[in-house]
Amino acid sequence: MTSVLNNWRGYLELTKPGVQALLFVSCASGMLIGSNFNPPVTVFFFGLIGISFLAASSAVVNHFFDKQIDAKMNRTSKRPLVLGHISDKQAIIFSVLLYASGSIMLLNFTNFLTWLLTTLTFIFYGFIYTKYLKYMTSQNIVIGGLAGAMPPLLGWSAITNSIEPNALLLVLIIMVWTPPHFWALAVYRVEDYSEAEVPMLPVQKGVAFTKQHILLYTFLLIACTMLPYAVQMFGEIYLISALVLGLIFLIYSFRLYKDETNAIAMPTFAYSIIYLAALFAAMLIDHFLSL
Repeated sequence: MTSVLNNWRGYLELTKPGVQALLFVSCASGMLIGSNFNPPVTVFFFGLIGISFLAASSAVVNHFFDKQIDAKMNRTSKRPLVLGHISDKQAIIFSVLLYASGSIMLLNFTNFLTWLLTTLTFIFYGFIYTKYLKYMTSQNIVIGGLAGAMPPLLGWSAITNSIEPNALLLVLIIMVWTPPHFWALAVYRVEDYSEAEVPMLPVQKGVAFTKQHILLYTFLLIACTMLPYAVQMFGEIYLISALVLGLIFLIYSFRLYKDETNAIAMPTFAYSIIYLAALFAAMLIDHFLSL
């Protein structure tokens, strides 16, 4: 226990708190929209925490399996498992405790469907993507992005105990957002991925090819964000916000496409995070004002 308390920052890093923040926002959005801003308090609280715990557990598994390649990359070389601040055994125990406690919350305060979907997401990201899919194809992030796109559906199902088409639209948006978001980082860190022998798109197909696909996926993303308005899920506030945010994203992507130095890669990556958070904020504002 003393070891855990003394190294709490290391354990927190294992959960990937930056990723958790976006997960939290999108999951909470699914709950609020699915319940028309009137979720049962216990379902909302324990559902969010339970889903977050399972996501954190899969992040720890990711750290465990990626320890060898993390040691070869500048971006990840100071992670707790790489430096030995936390042992493999401690990480596994931490992951099991997160999964078990999160599962108890979901099964007791939400429903079996939410626990099942969250568990399948945990398995897909923690084991299938991390251990196998990442190394099989340069399109790994396109397919693997499904795991990161699930939180709105998980939140929605926690409230409704169902899989609804509108929730799947939110999953689609995040899934299409993931490639241009992550590929911008991959362009910036292409040497790292090459050194670690991870077949990310810029390593396999080249940086120019990747930047072209970032631009194309940004167009596709803007089209996908129009779908919730087209089916009258959201109104004009969302529509205007999605168009403005999408246009800014497109400007970043185009500038990156034309930039031979790739200096705009990290600003594009940073904006993509702001973009997603702002887009979901627009959804919430629009839905709340329409009630």
